[in-house]
Amino acid sequence: MSENDTAPLADGERGPRTTVLRAIQSAGHTRAFAADGERGKLRASDADRDRVVELLNVAYSEGRLSKDEYDGRLENAFSARTYADLDQIVTDLPAARATAVAPVAPVAPLAPAAGVNGLAIASLACGLAQFAIGPLATIPAIVLGHVARHQIKRSGEQGAGLALAGLILGWAAVIVGIIILIAGVAMSVRMQGTTH
Repeated sequence: MSENDTAPLADGERGPRTTVLRAIQSAGHTRAFAADGERGKLRASDADRDRVVELLNVAYSEGRLSKDEYDGRLENAFSARTYADLDQIVTDLPAARATAVAPVAPVAPLAPAAGVNGLAIASLACGLAQFAIGPLATIPAIVLGHVARHQIKRSGEQGAGLALAGLILGWAAVIVGIIILIAGVAMSVRMQGTTH
């Protein structure tokens, strides 16, 4: 098909049809979408392309598009990069006028999700390891818990609860150890007092 073929358009119209930016435009129905502000220049997402494909499916099932037009517009929808590209594909369809292709989500830079602090995980692991290997893991649980909480406050990472749990387990083991030591010394003193 040449650039200016006369072919039936939507709703039985006739007029020149051109392919611009790999999007089909119908005479009398195109608009300057780039002049629509910065929105037309924004990159479209997969969800935006899927919505345009749904509009094309409805238009084809209603008989508004021929098979060739449907196939061409479908190909253009899948290869569209910007909202202006998507708008040009459906601008002459009645459903597109009622529901303009809009961004799925607000356009804002997304901050990467903060991960869990590794030292917080290590602190909890050492706190739990005390039950298996004894007091050798107590000091690392406490030290790693304090360092992890300090890093979490600075970096905004997650894992404050893990670090706190490691600290509680570590300090609980220290307290239990001190109580056992005091009880042992008291029993030893009492035993020596009874033997004399």
